[in-house]
Amino acid sequence: QVQLVESGGGLVQFGGSLRLSCTTSGRTFSNYAMGWFRQAPGKEREFLAAISWSGRNLWYADSVKGRFTISRDNAKNTVYLQMNSLNIEDTAVYYCAADENPNRLSLGSSSFWGQGTQVTVSS
Repeated sequence: QVQLVESGGGLVQFGGSLRLSCTTSGRTFSNYAMGWFRQAPGKEREFLAAISWSGRNLWYADSVKGRFTISRDNAKNTVYLQMNSLNIEDTAVYYCAADENPNRLSLGSSSFWGQGTQVTVSS
């Protein structure tokens, strides 16, 4: 089983940056595609980005393309989400997800989810 724990969330000013981390446990981490989602109050969970097990294939939602960057370090069992040019609409709980199938991951049907970390963008 894979367990995921997000960190790095917090309060940031408009236009600022944050880097989220998702640390995993489990011996099969390197074989899993990883992704990031977010959910704002009153809204459905939204796909943001995904990365293949090798790190050579990346997927981004149009809403964050050019501002957010996903990466992974398999040696550290960690996936990252670098978020730049943050605005108020980026305020949400951010979740890390993992699945052997990157397509299933992007659809929000991941096998494993983290507990979420709050990101709040202030004016």
